[in-house]
Amino acid sequence: MQRSSGSSGLRLSLGGTPAGETIRAGLASKATEEFAEFYQGASTSAAAVASDTESQPTTSDETVAVGGTVVLKCKVEDPDDSSLQWSNPAQQTLYFGEKRALRDNRIQLVKSTPNELTISISNVVLADEGEYTCSIFTMPVRTAKALVTVLGVPQNPQIFGYELPIRETEMARLTCRSSGSKPAAQLRWKKGNKELQGEDLEVMEDANGKTFTVTSRVAFPVTKEDNEVEVTCTVDHESLQNSERSTSQKLQVYFKPTATIEPDPPYPREGEELRLQCEVQGNPIPQEFLWMKEGSDMLLQPNTNRILTLPFLNKSDSGTYICRATNTMGSVVVKYNLDINDASPMSSSSGTYHAVIGGVVAVIVFLLLSLLIVLAHYLIRHKGTYLTHEAKGSDDAPDADTAIINAEGGQASGDDKKEYFI
Repeated sequence: MQRSSGSSGLRLSLGGTPAGETIRAGLASKATEEFAEFYQGASTSAAAVASDTESQPTTSDETVAVGGTVVLKCKVEDPDDSSLQWSNPAQQTLYFGEKRALRDNRIQLVKSTPNELTISISNVVLADEGEYTCSIFTMPVRTAKALVTVLGVPQNPQIFGYELPIRETEMARLTCRSSGSKPAAQLRWKKGNKELQGEDLEVMEDANGKTFTVTSRVAFPVTKEDNEVEVTCTVDHESLQNSERSTSQKLQVYFKPTATIEPDPPYPREGEELRLQCEVQGNPIPQEFLWMKEGSDMLLQPNTNRILTLPFLNKSDSGTYICRATNTMGSVVVKYNLDINDASPMSSSSGTYHAVIGGVVAVIVFLLLSLLIVLAHYLIRHKGTYLTHEAKGSDDAPDADTAIINAEGGQASGDDKKEYFI
């Protein structure tokens, strides 16, 4: 053994002595034993971790709307002969295995096996929201959490601020409101098929501290084309899924009338009756009509009739007729220029009709005359044949026969010559 000194202190050197070899061998053996113990401990810890993982229950978060049904499922790979349990946010046991622990008919057992415990909660209310716990009673007890989120379903929206008809060009101001949504719902406007841009949404918390009331306002100028058009407010919310809730308000817009005069018949003639009708559009519908003839201050008939009747037209009725229609929004004046034509001549269609009738009559007369001529000719021939037969039947029949034979043969005496007409 050598000892050396220096700034670093005493240094022991074993060198290659037998004592040194013995010490080195002992140190190596001790290190091997410690490594073996460490390896065995690590393996045991890994096995324990694997066992813990297999015995750890699993759940999932759920979202449900008020009034709906939520299903809570808890599964474990290795139950280790232990039972599963569900408890609510207040740590009240709902089910322990297949045994009901809380008397609430809304909570029902769906499935209970050594590896799974599934329950359902129907007719969900806002108070059902929170963290539900699934536990497996191993050593130690292992748990898993499932967060249930309950959506507040918004009520049907309501439209306020519309009470009386709106006058043309004025501003329509409407308010839409819906309560009970969680989270806060959105509102949108439409006029007919056109989207309207509302003001910023107002959100207020309801008295229960969980749901919200939302309010939207819209303003726009109206025209007469907006009369009878529906303005719709619709609430959008994730709890409604594919359905929607909306309400509508039909607009009533007051506007001054417009008018035209329609004549019946369209082309009046002297001697005919003429009806002039004042066709009006307005809101409210005009109830006052004044008929006058231009150049005269006299009213032509009572002021409630939109139709002016001229029973028998003559040339003196020609001129310009005026209809004045009035409602609460104002009046409109419309004119009609009456130019009376002469009494109706035969129309081309009527002339054609008469020509056809005349042609038919002419043909009938011609046929009758032809029939008479043929009949007369027939009668004349029939009478000649009758006379010939009568001559043959008389006492002078031989003479008659002789006369005929002689006439055919060219032989006839002067004394016996007779004439026969056939």
